[in-house]
Amino acid sequence: MENQEQSGKRLVLVPGPFHGHLTPMLQLATVLKSKDFSITIAHTQFNNPDSSAHPDFTFLRIPDGLSEEEVRNPDLIAIMLRLNVNCESSFRECLTQGPDHMEPVDKICCIIYDALVYFSETVARDLKIPSIAMHTSNAATNLVRPILLQLKAQGHIPVPDSMLQTLVPLHQPIRFKDLPLSNFGSLDYFLEAVVLMHKIRSSSAIIFNTIHCLEESPLVRLHQRYQVPIFPIGPLHKFAPTSDVRLLQEDTDCITWLDKQTHNSVIYVSLGSIAKMNQDQLLEMAWGLANSKEPFLWVIRPGSIPDLEWIESMNEEFKECVRDRGCIVKWAPQKKVLAHDAVGGFWSHCGWNSTLESICEGVPMICQPCFGDQKVNARYLTHEWRVGLELEGEIERGTVERAVRTLMKEKEGEEMRQRVLDLKRKVDVSIDDGGSSCHYLSEVVELLRSF
Repeated sequence: MENQEQSGKRLVLVPGPFHGHLTPMLQLATVLKSKDFSITIAHTQFNNPDSSAHPDFTFLRIPDGLSEEEVRNPDLIAIMLRLNVNCESSFRECLTQGPDHMEPVDKICCIIYDALVYFSETVARDLKIPSIAMHTSNAATNLVRPILLQLKAQGHIPVPDSMLQTLVPLHQPIRFKDLPLSNFGSLDYFLEAVVLMHKIRSSSAIIFNTIHCLEESPLVRLHQRYQVPIFPIGPLHKFAPTSDVRLLQEDTDCITWLDKQTHNSVIYVSLGSIAKMNQDQLLEMAWGLANSKEPFLWVIRPGSIPDLEWIESMNEEFKECVRDRGCIVKWAPQKKVLAHDAVGGFWSHCGWNSTLESICEGVPMICQPCFGDQKVNARYLTHEWRVGLELEGEIERGTVERAVRTLMKEKEGEEMRQRVLDLKRKVDVSIDDGGSSCHYLSEVVELLRSF
């Protein structure tokens, strides 16, 4: 752990070890640092963040006991269950028997932990340190996840084909096909993880990276379910715009390329930090974009296509076809991209961070959810907020071409753009002084100072 000058009450924040979980936790840490708290980021060795990007924080590495074979395991749920078993004792030891420059346990005023790493709450309880859980997915997802076990017991999970389009009772607009199920490994492991993640145990409160104006009804229902305060303090990236995770190297040259494009002309394509696609899907996406005749900025993550290093399977005909209006990069500075005047649409996997970032910049979306909460987010984008167009079924170039043209050129796309701009204005009000997110953030700070 790095030594540094320390001041104010100390908070220990424990992020989940994936890009979409690290990002909001480090954003929260940045916000709380600005409120005069001292910050320790306690993180697993697996997918550890870049400490050099946050010189104002102390970083505490928790030995996680994962073997190389386990780290290579594509079953992320199995990895998370193993981490929670392995890290409980090592985290406790880090806090109680750490280096000389680690503050005594009685100087830690609170442990704020991602619900994925629930071992943190057990340690906090044992050491009599207050704790707060943080959910990095939206309120609607957290409302429906606890009923998954019940639906399985009723024979509705795995979902029969005949029920895919059926609305889930009491959870409209979510259909059974939109349930936040995992694509990784065993269903039983996943449902076990869901139960463990959603137990409040002794935590004093729950933080959500969401906004009251977006999810008023789900938040009301969550208030009724849990007997602790709930604080929707999102979008955290607007309160901490400079916070950076750096798990992947960003290609900033794409901003220079965007500078040469016209207003609202570019469709930005990125399916996130985890999702994979096969070579057929890659080519269908490629030719759909090419045939749409619209300019595009496309993020293709190295390793996201099995058996390929990057885009070597794309032929010269495609590259020549899109030479003047296509830009393909390995990773992009997404918040800057979405804020760019040239970007008029976002083809996304609909992770919650990406969803918030798109709404906050007034950019309508093409929705291609892959797993988990992405399916819930996509359904809300398309049927609750009506600012997205969903790609359903197999990815096929004709479908892609039509979706891109609809979003970028047709009246339906323009109506979505106006609706998302209306949402953007509501979000702007929420984060201004006196807005709901600003109010809840002040309440979080007040609670932390009371410990």
